[in-house]
Amino acid sequence: MRQIVLDTETTGLSAAGGDRIIEIGCVELLHRKLTGNNKHFYLNPERDSHEDALKVHGISNEFLRDKPKFSAVADELLAYLDGAELIIHNAQFDVGFLNRELELIGRDALSRFVGSVTDTLVMAKEMFPGKRNSLDALCNRLGVDNSGRTLHGALLDAELLADVYVNLTRGQDALLIESGDDEVGGAAGSVALNLNVFDLPVIGANEQELAAHEDVLAQIDKASKGKTVWRNVALSVA
Repeated sequence: MRQIVLDTETTGLSAAGGDRIIEIGCVELLHRKLTGNNKHFYLNPERDSHEDALKVHGISNEFLRDKPKFSAVADELLAYLDGAELIIHNAQFDVGFLNRELELIGRDALSRFVGSVTDTLVMAKEMFPGKRNSLDALCNRLGVDNSGRTLHGALLDAELLADVYVNLTRGQDALLIESGDDEVGGAAGSVALNLNVFDLPVIGANEQELAAHEDVLAQIDKASKGKTVWRNVALSVA
């Protein structure tokens, strides 16, 4: 499945309160590799950005005056996203805004057009509980160079998030090796590693380790007053 890493910039924080999208950035991944087939739009939101939002993205109201409205790019955007898995950081925010823009022009919700949505913020919270999981924090933690990110920008943030996502999910490639033949293994640039070719030694416990293990089991059995299931099973088998 195609994966599209997507980010938006908006006039404020509340789609329900009338805030609008001013920028959309999309980066395409195929087989976890950047393709260069990206999309980027600046949009006329038909309203001014809040002062706090301006401090975040730095996109002036004047700059957006002659940009197309969302309705003018909707077909192109939806065709580009068609059937893809969207990868978004804090997806609830961006999807909420996109759904509101689609609603305003009488179109179906985003889920009607895409395959699925993956939220990297949810992923990061599961992997790094109790830590900061903003895009900047993840870039620093995962070794992604974000030195050029002085202000938020949808396309730049999507490019950074693509690197972050690949690093977050790198464990999925643990049994893959690079190959120059795209037809081998069913995925471009990789083949499955056959572990059967390795002679893996089996190291058994020595007598001292076995005795220590039995002692621990006996203590647990005593503490539970003979209710340890594995001991009962072992006795019945014997």
